[in-house]
Amino acid sequence: MNSDMQTPRNGVPEMLGRLAWTIVWGFARIFSIVALLAAWEILARTGTFTPFQLPALSAVLERIWSDAVSGDLAINAGLTLYRALTGFAICAVLGIAIGMAMSRNVVANWFFDPIVSVGFPMPKIAFLPVVILWLGVYDTAKITMIVVDAIFPVIAATVIAIQGVERELIWSARNMGASKRELLHQVILPAASPQIMTGLQVALPLSLIVAVVAEMLMGGYGLGGAMITAAQFANSTSVFAGIVEIAVIGYVLIKIMVLIRRRLLIWHPEANAPATA
Repeated sequence: MNSDMQTPRNGVPEMLGRLAWTIVWGFARIFSIVALLAAWEILARTGTFTPFQLPALSAVLERIWSDAVSGDLAINAGLTLYRALTGFAICAVLGIAIGMAMSRNVVANWFFDPIVSVGFPMPKIAFLPVVILWLGVYDTAKITMIVVDAIFPVIAATVIAIQGVERELIWSARNMGASKRELLHQVILPAASPQIMTGLQVALPLSLIVAVVAEMLMGGYGLGGAMITAAQFANSTSVFAGIVEIAVIGYVLIKIMVLIRRRLLIWHPEANAPATA
């Protein structure tokens, strides 16, 4: 009976050690961010930069809180997210469909490959004047710019993923009598899904970036538009507040995408790998 009572006690130091390690490791992962924010506040408070060049972090956080209370933050962030996520959704559907067609159909590959080869490395911002001439400066034009810019990583990832599926898997499925539809949905897409998800993880933050840039160049409501308006009135605190807001939103989107990936690929060996972020 004494040995039974000692077992939980012997496990207490081990549990405390694990808890301490978790806390230390959690702090270590955000140490660089904390150091950067601390340096920002110190440099602003010591007069190394003028308040116009670098407003204090505390002042920026006060402005963010003020915008949140007034409702401006919700409106601008909501519009930016709407444009970014709408463009991302279109990129995901069209990009995967085009990538699948290119990897499975000779005619589709013949038609789309030159377009992708030329368009991928090209700075898509060059299309902005044409998009403005055709579609104006409203949501349709901004979402179009997002699609034009962010669809290429999805197409490329899908093509490479499907073409990289092990031939043995396809041959085995065919020998077992799988139809073309079954081969695609039960063998090829599951095997290619990790790399396709990687393409989507690249396209999501890219969609947010293009949404903000499009708002800056086209104007209107949104985080990018609010930053340009603040810059025009020499309101540096609001400009830096927009930078912080975009950084936080981008970080949250990336983490959500990581969780979605783990959920969709729960069957994959990578789901059992230790988390690094």
